Amino acid sequence: MTMSTIFTLLLFLLCVFFLLVKRRRSSQRLPPGSLGFPLIGQSLCLLRAMRANTAERWLEERVRKYGPISKLSLFGKPTVFIYGQAANKFLFTSSTIGNQQVHSVKMILGERNLLELSGEDHKRVRSAIVSFLKPECLKQYVGKMDEEIGKHLQMHWEGKQEVKVLPLMKTLTFNLICSLLFGLEHGARRDQFVEYFQEMIEGMWSIPVNLPFTRYNRSLQASAKVQKMVTALIRDKRVELEQKGTSSNQDLITCLLSLRKEDNKEVMSENEIVHNIMLVMVAGHDTSSIVITFFVQILANNSTVYAAVLQEQEEIAKSKSPGELLTWEDLSKMKYSWRVAMETMRMFPPIFGGFRKTLKDIEYGGYLIPKGWQVFWAANMTHMDTSIFQEPTKFKPARFENQASIPPYCFVAFGGGPRICPGYEFARIETLVTIHYLVTRFSWKLCCNDNFFSRDPTPVPTQGLPIKIMSKKLL
Repeated sequence: MTMSTIFTLLLFLLCVFFLLVKRRRSSQRLPPGSLGFPLIGQSLCLLRAMRANTAERWLEERVRKYGPISKLSLFGKPTVFIYGQAANKFLFTSSTIGNQQVHSVKMILGERNLLELSGEDHKRVRSAIVSFLKPECLKQYVGKMDEEIGKHLQMHWEGKQEVKVLPLMKTLTFNLICSLLFGLEHGARRDQFVEYFQEMIEGMWSIPVNLPFTRYNRSLQASAKVQKMVTALIRDKRVELEQKGTSSNQDLITCLLSLRKEDNKEVMSENEIVHNIMLVMVAGHDTSSIVITFFVQILANNSTVYAAVLQEQEEIAKSKSPGELLTWEDLSKMKYSWRVAMETMRMFPPIFGGFRKTLKDIEYGGYLIPKGWQVFWAANMTHMDTSIFQEPTKFKPARFENQASIPPYCFVAFGGGPRICPGYEFARIETLVTIHYLVTRFSWKLCCNDNFFSRDPTPVPTQGLPIKIMSKKLL
């Protein structure tokens, strides 16, 4: 062998040696824990724990075993689980962490939805959505929401002796979304929408194996049908906007279509509008329906809280003329009722947790989290932390009398910081208006007293929370 060949070989071996050393050091700096089997990882364990309502315990065991930061594999990707106030702040504010949900959510909702966007794209799309969902715009929709809720109660509650709360609340919130956000009125088109939508959301958190007869496959097929219907709806709205001169504030779709850049191009592409309408549908349907359902359960189980909510709502009802709709000013008087809703969300967060992704290799807690890894957080890990909330298992609406006393990034039912849910105010309005009419028109008691609920991935009480109801007109 010539000297040059020997030198080249030695140089190559030296490079390989340094790469192996670097890789070994990197692996040693990864958080503790196991990635488990390829693709599956710990996904099935987490999903089983969620359905058995033991997911918090499952995560607590990880913390006891590995500490406050550990690695695992969820839904096909290497993941790091972190928790606590500092972790929440890091996730919701750091520029090194980008938006990304599990692969199944991305494929079902579309890759241009707000939960997948980062940087300037996230700011642009979020700003467009918020332009419709900000309080100044939503004030004018309180009356319309009042009418829609009135129709719902008349159709599904009045004259009934027993109802299941969660399915009816999901029906109500979906109808509110269709009417107020999409301008889609009652009829065959909306009914078809509901059917496909319910099938679509079943596989939101699932192992992304696209084989026939899997939950993921069924959800993908339903998603394609929903996206086709949303696209047709957007094109109808575009024609109305361009040819009939409809108001840009008529509904969310029309608002997004009317937004223009300086060069007169639309702020959002048609794909972005479709994917974010899908996101708003899912978020609005699940979050508010679950909050209202558990609110109803809390009132049935806690006579003191029920009496205080009833007194507040009856005082507002007495100030109204017969048939007069609620107003924005009426909602501002429902302070105690909203504290009850906040405490409900603390104990029963509608969203168990979420995912972000690292945009580059980052250091956290003394460990390396490689670029492209998922970062997983869970709301209950701070909501039930005794160092933040005293006696966290007790229902105490007074915790929220002075929200400034709650440390930042500890109550994260709607996220936090610049990534707080843009639909927060919409959820507040529909929750308060619904509760107003439920407590002033009906009394109820639970048919099941086990208070059990599973997560799939949102909380579902036993049998959908059946209750016996009595109209107050009959009392």
